[in-house]
Amino acid sequence: MQTLKGPSLHLAQFTGDQAPFNSLDGIAAWAAGHGFKALQIPAWDARLFDLATAADSQDYCDDIRGTLAEHGLQVSELTTHILGQLVAVHPAYDELCDGFAPEALRGNPQARSEWAQQQLHLAARASRRLGLQDMGTFSGSFAWPYLFPFPQRPPGLIDAAFDELARRWRPILDTCEDNGINLCYEIHPSEDLHDGTSFERFFERVGQHERCRILFDPSHFVLQQLDYLQYLDIYHPLIRMFHVKDAEFRPSGRQGTYGGYADWTERAGRFRSLGDGQVDFKSIFSKLAQYDYPGWATLEWECCLKDQEAGAREGAAFIRDHIIPVTDKIFDDFAGAPISTAQMQQMLGIA
Repeated sequence: MQTLKGPSLHLAQFTGDQAPFNSLDGIAAWAAGHGFKALQIPAWDARLFDLATAADSQDYCDDIRGTLAEHGLQVSELTTHILGQLVAVHPAYDELCDGFAPEALRGNPQARSEWAQQQLHLAARASRRLGLQDMGTFSGSFAWPYLFPFPQRPPGLIDAAFDELARRWRPILDTCEDNGINLCYEIHPSEDLHDGTSFERFFERVGQHERCRILFDPSHFVLQQLDYLQYLDIYHPLIRMFHVKDAEFRPSGRQGTYGGYADWTERAGRFRSLGDGQVDFKSIFSKLAQYDYPGWATLEWECCLKDQEAGAREGAAFIRDHIIPVTDKIFDDFAGAPISTAQMQQMLGIA
């Protein structure tokens, strides 16, 4: 067994146009002050990171690592969620997703997808230059509007969606293989990969690709009422990234998992700051220690009630307190005694 690394902080929810959140050096100093040991960098945010330069320049990547090292930090992973989202977009979401793309590509779904795929190839190369092993992303979606099967889904519709999804992602996975990077899909609502069954559909279509892996975030499973502890039992060999995010689900006589189009504060299922929700993190950290999870425990802070500064400060301490320093000793060694092979056979009655 090995002790989880952490806490790391996903920066996507904290970056902004005001100091210290508008530069890598500034946000690194702020994060270190709250007790984080690493940063998960959103590869699409040019305020923090130049993806194209990082893909080709070892000097630039060394400078990034040096900037963080000055604050006692390191890069835990790059994330590419917004880029992955643009790989596959159902037409119903075209206008909303256009906001994630460069202005010149808006209104051109094919060019937007091709650009996003190119960015993911760059991110795999940048991850290698940063000395990383894992990278997070979203799968994008073609089939999400058809989640509920009414009107009746025509035979073959979902198969066609996943066939095309796999076709677009397979070259990116191959580039990840070339660069020694595990591509970890966050299992997430709005994405075609939103639970174990949908992940397996995709995994089979990419030939159980060695670099196709999972980013585990239990908050999304609370909101869809999926057993996240059993999920860990099933998929732990594939889990390489972990977002530590809390959530609560409080159904009523008015709404349940679908939420009734309510805003976040009024939904039955809500993301909460760490420790304020219902996720059983003691059991999660225990299982990850048991299963020898090799990666980071990363705070992804999202909460509709609490201030983000408090969420970051409390979240770093929460993760530190939940990481289990694993033992290298068997607790009942004191009661053991040396036994020879002959004695063991005699004990079993097979001498």
